[in-house]
Amino acid sequence: MMAGLPRHGARRRAPMPHSPFRHLPLFRARGVAARLTARMRKARRALALVLSMIAMIPAAQATDPVVQPPVRSEPALHGILRAQGTGPFEDGTGPFGDEGDESVHAPARSPDAAADLWQRIRSGFAMTSVDSDEVRNGEDFYVSHPKYVQRIIERSRRYLFHIVEEVERRRMPTEIALLPIIESAFNPRAYSPSHASGIWQFIPSTAKNHGLKQSWWRDERRDIIAATRAALDYLQTLYGMFGDWELALASYNWGEGAVARSLTRNRDSGLPADFRSISLPPETQNYVSRLIAIRNIISNPAMFGIELESVPNHPYFGEVAATRHMDVRLAAKLASISVDEFRALNPAHNRPVINVSESRSVLLPIDKVDTFLENLRNHEAALVSWRLYRVERPEHAEAIAARHGISTRRLKEVNDLYGNGAIPPGQLLLVPSGNGTDDGDISMMNDRLAMPGTSERTVVHTVAKGDALSTIARRYGVTVSQLRTWNRTTERLRIGQTLRIKQSRFAGTPPVAAEALRLHRSTPNPRM
Repeated sequence: MMAGLPRHGARRRAPMPHSPFRHLPLFRARGVAARLTARMRKARRALALVLSMIAMIPAAQATDPVVQPPVRSEPALHGILRAQGTGPFEDGTGPFGDEGDESVHAPARSPDAAADLWQRIRSGFAMTSVDSDEVRNGEDFYVSHPKYVQRIIERSRRYLFHIVEEVERRRMPTEIALLPIIESAFNPRAYSPSHASGIWQFIPSTAKNHGLKQSWWRDERRDIIAATRAALDYLQTLYGMFGDWELALASYNWGEGAVARSLTRNRDSGLPADFRSISLPPETQNYVSRLIAIRNIISNPAMFGIELESVPNHPYFGEVAATRHMDVRLAAKLASISVDEFRALNPAHNRPVINVSESRSVLLPIDKVDTFLENLRNHEAALVSWRLYRVERPEHAEAIAARHGISTRRLKEVNDLYGNGAIPPGQLLLVPSGNGTDDGDISMMNDRLAMPGTSERTVVHTVAKGDALSTIARRYGVTVSQLRTWNRTTERLRIGQTLRIKQSRFAGTPPVAAEALRLHRSTPNPRM
């Protein structure tokens, strides 16, 4: 063995010639280095905070005001164009508290204070700064996935102005406008294992409680305007219950009942009853921390090495009233936009036809509204190319599809048909009409049950450590009382016990749909 080499032939690493730790034992050197690294990290965060505060100071010179689009009236066609940002609470107050209650709401802000929407958002940040390992982990995740961040920003451009308008109108912290980044990465078709859907990720029961309708034609959990209204209503209610935005956000993720019980346990034990002290699932702890991490990055993207593309501080879409049924593809063609763009703005529609009995308006890019109205005025052909078909005798989808010139896969997708069995008599289906159809034919389908093609399936859940009826019910989008009825059980569960859970496959969120992204909100998915 060569002299000067330790066993196994590994070379002994000589200390760096200028290392301040070369005279210290290795374990002490590592400890000192770790403490210095922690101090440098805190110093960096402190500098970022100072710079973000400086950036939030309003500029001395006034910027040009944002010109709001005029209100249009087209009663003979689709009627009314409404630009984003109009509606109730024009004085900046919300349904909660009064305008001067600074302890409850964020300070009033001028919507025209900045030409860039990010600066406007920064000026409304009001949540408490937090320095924790969870927040730093969240920062590190987004910094290490720049392409993922770019995809989120690109998707957010369609919706963010409207959300900021609504958040400010209610005098809420503008951090709330960033919540869809955590929930869905601003993907309006996002669908979770617990059946949560849309950019705000409502499960069916919570959506119903907040006035979001789910029918065969339409799922308002994916409707940008309706779901934003419901989410902000819910968050304001939660803030009213707990008086703290961190607890309100934890409740949005975990449920207000679970948060309330955790607070009660701490109070009964003489412990502090706040977000940092109560027992929370790891997902919920990370949920709030990730929002703070995103807030920190938006506050000073340069500090984190992220290039944040500018988002214009003006409406992206206009709302056009709909009075007649129309094909989705035709609506996109009349607006001179792609079908993908139309669906991104109108993701609530489950069918290839816009049924005005279920939806009274459509959203279009603000610069395409006049194009749409003009083309619609000059359009003389049929607006709908689908018709109603009633199954007279047991038939298979293949035979019906061949008879109507449509692929079997498309027929099943449009009508939510699962399996390969025969379709029973009396079933109503949408099929191509060939040369178009009149509104009366499609209107007959309004008498159809909300989810006529809905099929029920039974899922078996095996009880694991930490499971409770409430958490299992929330996971599968059912109620505790339903779990008890199906399983004749009480609150006491045993590890390994199996529970039967009946689930309906909602037409708007079939499990085989290509858009049904399986999000696990406990860990951001950079591939989204």
